[in-house]
Amino acid sequence: MPRLAAALRGLAAAAAALIAVAAVPSDAAAGTAPHRPSPSSHPSHDPKAPREFVALRDVDPTIIQEMRYATPHDFMGVPVTGYRAPMCLLTQDAARALHRAQRSFLRRGYSLKVYDCYRPQRAVDHFVRWAEDLGDQRMKAEFYPRVDKSTLFRDGYIAEKSGHSRGSTLDLTLVRLPALPTRPYVPGEPLSSCYGPKAARFPDNGLDMGTGFDCFDTLAHTLDPRIKGTQRAHRLLLKDGMERAGFVNYPYEWWHYTFTPETFPDTYFDFPVARRSLVRH
Repeated sequence: MPRLAAALRGLAAAAAALIAVAAVPSDAAAGTAPHRPSPSSHPSHDPKAPREFVALRDVDPTIIQEMRYATPHDFMGVPVTGYRAPMCLLTQDAARALHRAQRSFLRRGYSLKVYDCYRPQRAVDHFVRWAEDLGDQRMKAEFYPRVDKSTLFRDGYIAEKSGHSRGSTLDLTLVRLPALPTRPYVPGEPLSSCYGPKAARFPDNGLDMGTGFDCFDTLAHTLDPRIKGTQRAHRLLLKDGMERAGFVNYPYEWWHYTFTPETFPDTYFDFPVARRSLVRH
């Protein structure tokens, strides 16, 4: 989740399918200023989604949803501002393309599982406030054990804008069917490194991709040469299927994909993640 310049390099690298293993940029991207009215505590004052946005479950209810930022199991250790429901919102084009990818994976005995989809600007702002609070490192042992929190901006893990806020970007993995449920995270439980062996990491019903989701480590680079064998095969399985459906991988995060062309390539939205956001008037 990088700074502007790092993101431009990252998006160019993704389009060219280059291997990147040096620095870790983020998913932020260049564009116009964020579309972000001041967050309101009163739902009636919240902005609404454009008509081009849909709930993924209305397009494909078979895709598993484990919306991490609506829970305390994320790199901050608390639910993220703006996630009022554990649901995936996307532009219609992205949701339909994901449905095509899902049909292909289902025929091979797998299902997609989404961790994050549209992300309101207020959530990104929450990330920034957390990154500036160097005293809050409650989730370090799992999500960034080898990274000093003071370098998160410099190294591109946190940025002031995210491509997720444009509505065509999502984070996801593959699950072998039949899918077993992932147990809920219990705040305060012992943490395990996101890049350790799968059996030692927090349990996840997804395929072994070599790291967990949102792992702030260079091992999360999609084509990092240290990821070999079955783990690499799983990453390439996901990548191939998503690319066939029109998505582009962000090469610094194996889980991160953007449908192209984006419906809103230059607009960053701030409506909350909630069914109410899709109500038309």
